[in-house]
Amino acid sequence: MYVSYEYEFVNYGEVFSPQPGVIVLDVGMKTVPGVIDHHHPEAEPECTASLLARYPGLVLDHLRGWGKSSAGEATRLRIITHRLPDFDAVASIFLVHKLHELGRMDGPMEKIASYAKMVDSASLPRDIDLTATPYSILRALFSGAKKEEGEANLERVSEGLKLMRFLYTKAGEGYEIISNRRLFAGIDRYERAMRKIEDDYFHYLDDVHKGLKVQLELPLATHSGKKKVDGLIVRNPSSFLLKEWARRDIEHAALGSGFALSMTNFGDKRFILGVDPAQGIYLKGLGSLLNQKEEAKRLSSGRPFAFRWYEGNCPFFNYRIIDSPQDGTSLTHEEVVKALLEFGQGLKL
Repeated sequence: MYVSYEYEFVNYGEVFSPQPGVIVLDVGMKTVPGVIDHHHPEAEPECTASLLARYPGLVLDHLRGWGKSSAGEATRLRIITHRLPDFDAVASIFLVHKLHELGRMDGPMEKIASYAKMVDSASLPRDIDLTATPYSILRALFSGAKKEEGEANLERVSEGLKLMRFLYTKAGEGYEIISNRRLFAGIDRYERAMRKIEDDYFHYLDDVHKGLKVQLELPLATHSGKKKVDGLIVRNPSSFLLKEWARRDIEHAALGSGFALSMTNFGDKRFILGVDPAQGIYLKGLGSLLNQKEEAKRLSSGRPFAFRWYEGNCPFFNYRIIDSPQDGTSLTHEEVVKALLEFGQGLKL
């Protein structure tokens, strides 16, 4: 049976139930055969790709018997994921392709899933060459696109699947894929991407100088108490790897351990806040505070409060990530910064 794939891209946080001939990845708010998501409170501490590696039956059981009546004809499998798919989403799409092809997980697929988990948990080792790791290369290939979102979504999947097929082949040949400059040497598209990452570091330096540096007392994630950390707040960053450079930046972070918190603001509509898991801190409570302020401001202006700030309230993220409402926040940049400083008893440097 020949299978062709079609893709649908939806907003983050959409809820889905299993449907025949459909696989939902990295959205759906449940983990059942046919819908594989890790963003809900009942999920295991895995990303979507590592869930597939751990439980391939989530795909194989759902597709068992599907398409039998189409023997000799092309059968279309629909894959639904979130808009602007990231590394975990495209890795998961690739794993679905391979599971349907092979009927099982193999070693190279498990290596890709393990790496995707490292990426999605923001746990890339600080000592690796950031310019020669697949995550950064894919981000470089994605960055700077000036296409309509629908076209950009499909291009991300196409570009991502090319990289995943390359990684699958190389992992099968025994190569290390976490960071390996020689792996990408001589391949023009990937060498251009690595040069773009090198240039991105200088964009990061510009962002550091224009950004706001703060110090915060943030709660410890595994036991009571707080830890003083450096934070970096940047409006409309020019660096696409700002978070990664910031966490490695021992020169500009006053405490000498890198910026444990980063906050970026895109067009005063979308705010993303995150903390470095290696620092042992989280942001539990800040999302609730922002939602309280969001609700109060919307009530005063008559704007519906249909979408909330995402608090990272799933076992995998454990409150380390906060993202503004899908319809854009009503809070100003200054109000979000004030809430952060209030939460962390912070001060500006």
